[in-house]
Amino acid sequence: MIGQFKMRAIGTAIALITVVFASASVKSPALAGQEAVADERPNIIVIITDDQGYRDVGFNGSEEIPTPNIDRIAHEGVRFTRGYVTFPVCGPSRAGLLTGRHQSRFGFDRNPNADPSDPRGGLPRSEEMISEMLKRSGYYSMAIGKWHMGTHETLRPRVRGFDEFYGFLEGGHDYFPENTVFEDISDSKKPYDWYRTKLVDNGKRVHFKQYLTDELSDRAVEFVRRRSGAEQPFFLYLAYNAPHSPLQATEKYLNRFPDIADPKRRTYAAMISAVDDGVGKLLDELDRSGKAENTLIFFLSDNGGVVTAETGEQPIANNAPLRGGKSQLFEGGVRVPFAMRWPARIIGGKDYTRPVSSMDIVGTITSQLAIEVRPDRPLDGVDLMPYLLGEKTGDPQPVLFWRKFDQGQHAMVIGDLKYIFNGQNGVMFNLREDVGEKKNIGPANKGNMAQLEKVYQVWNGKMAPKPAFPPLGTWPKPGGKAGKQGGSQ
Repeated sequence: MIGQFKMRAIGTAIALITVVFASASVKSPALAGQEAVADERPNIIVIITDDQGYRDVGFNGSEEIPTPNIDRIAHEGVRFTRGYVTFPVCGPSRAGLLTGRHQSRFGFDRNPNADPSDPRGGLPRSEEMISEMLKRSGYYSMAIGKWHMGTHETLRPRVRGFDEFYGFLEGGHDYFPENTVFEDISDSKKPYDWYRTKLVDNGKRVHFKQYLTDELSDRAVEFVRRRSGAEQPFFLYLAYNAPHSPLQATEKYLNRFPDIADPKRRTYAAMISAVDDGVGKLLDELDRSGKAENTLIFFLSDNGGVVTAETGEQPIANNAPLRGGKSQLFEGGVRVPFAMRWPARIIGGKDYTRPVSSMDIVGTITSQLAIEVRPDRPLDGVDLMPYLLGEKTGDPQPVLFWRKFDQGQHAMVIGDLKYIFNGQNGVMFNLREDVGEKKNIGPANKGNMAQLEKVYQVWNGKMAPKPAFPPLGTWPKPGGKAGKQGGSQ
């Protein structure tokens, strides 16, 4: 049974949500942070991987896939053992990350399709991205890799605050240049043809000449090298598509894992190893340029790893000790590898064990830089620094929510309690005692589950009533044709 402490936690959550959403004006967390002196503003790098399992990184215990360079970020900074993303698949998770606001507020409840003629299919212009906030604060920024925030010309990186973009606009891409056969997204005849388009280099379609992960890493290093001598601070959003499908790797990386028998798992491991090499090159460049000390770096995956192949027979990713994986609301779908490093402000080697969210990346950045956040778009992310420095106690995120609109599913975390409604029934877990979500304590606590459902419904009533755009797979239709990709990208 849930004790008095847990009952108080539920009551506090109900009161908190009611107060927050009853208020006509919520003060943004970004206005409460310590101001940064202009000439001491940090450079900022956000590194995000795609479908990487919770256990598939050294700092979370992987022995099968060494990641010494990624581990540096955690070991020289902070490892978040309960780092959550806002959705268990790519696009919505990234929308929450890049805005610092829950994506259900603006209807980004599913992956968008890739139709470049549809201005609805992505992050709406009514929302402000971290790149736009930083541009107002004088930062020079670049996005590299996977965009997935919209292919329409009004939704692309260079009209969303990024000064430069090198990558692809869609939700995935082939890793080998010889497989690139389409000039433009509008050449697609069926879904996922866009995985084989040319890359976009500041508005121009270009061929890439090496394994895609290496290509993205090299462009990131080149950007840091080029901007290191500038007075203007920089922001780099490095969005690897690895280890997302298609599972592809070069012999260089495959040869590092001769003892992994399953070919899919071996390729997946090789893809992560390629990312780790790239992160190492980037960290080395920061050291060489003298920028490492005052560069704030975040590393995370966009969601949990794929735990089984489509046929269901063999694990691909390892989310242990968590249950489930990508697309699921169990911990394995939404709790991810998550770390940050800022040598100028944080002493390394810390583990932070309370729940934090990917939305807190924007909350931390805006607060530390004293960036004004639009009053009509208050952040859901908070500044983590006071918690990491011991200036504040308690949970940075007392309540976290997830909504899978299309499946009629939702979930929430309050402290150690996890509640999931799977579309038909509710289940509840005590994560402190049962991180693997094996023992459903809901049947013995139906009244408490009913209270949690009320908390969720109060929150959900303030979200967008439905998704803002059509689902993935609705374009291209047989015989259909979409507009060409012109304009800034």
